[in-house]
Amino acid sequence: MNSLINQTLPPERKRAETQALNVADDGTFSGYASLFGKVDLGRDKVERGAFAASLRQRGKQGIRMLFQHDPAQPIGVWEEIREDAHGLFVQGRILQQSAKGREVLELLRAGAIDGLSIGFKTKKSRTDKRLGVRAITEVDLWEISIVTFPMLPDARVQQVKTHPPQSPSRTLPSVRNFERWLTRDAGLTRSEARIVIAKGYAQIAGKQDAANSSATDLARTIRGAARSLASLNNLRESRK
Repeated sequence: MNSLINQTLPPERKRAETQALNVADDGTFSGYASLFGKVDLGRDKVERGAFAASLRQRGKQGIRMLFQHDPAQPIGVWEEIREDAHGLFVQGRILQQSAKGREVLELLRAGAIDGLSIGFKTKKSRTDKRLGVRAITEVDLWEISIVTFPMLPDARVQQVKTHPPQSPSRTLPSVRNFERWLTRDAGLTRSEARIVIAKGYAQIAGKQDAANSSATDLARTIRGAARSLASLNNLRESRK
């Protein structure tokens, strides 16, 4: 049975993990913000056609690109948003004129963050009580964010543009600055941030030749730690 959701409820969020990201000089990238028919970690799945009405009503201009779902931190514009057989395809451009846009762009290029997440309100859905899965059939899409932690592990960036290789003299941020970013912008607690750092960042940053290496090892370490934290959080929620 379809259920209409009260409009006073807070917005929902569904996150889709991307691969380590290369971004063009002008900040453009493309990928999938949602995948159809895939059950996420919250036991929800979005059905094909769920975004159609909202896209007709709002258009790409009416859907914001945010950082970490924070309405005070718009970081770019969506140049294309459309449904296809696979999911919700998006192409966007991060605006480097703002300090936050430049910061997010560098984090994406390093692979320190690699998630896309939709902010929306459910308008119609049905629940399979036997499987415990909610099928979302219509949403009011408000925004799409670049985020840290994924909810839909199977979603991947389909295509990205390349950028020139980084200078060999580039250095990694200090452990203290990285911890500050994890707590201030990524929303982690200090103990969670220290877990991420302990998973390998300190060892990478402490190597004498760290500046000469690519960000691949660092990105892999951070993604692994982020997935571990997300799994722990989901386990804690399931026990409540």
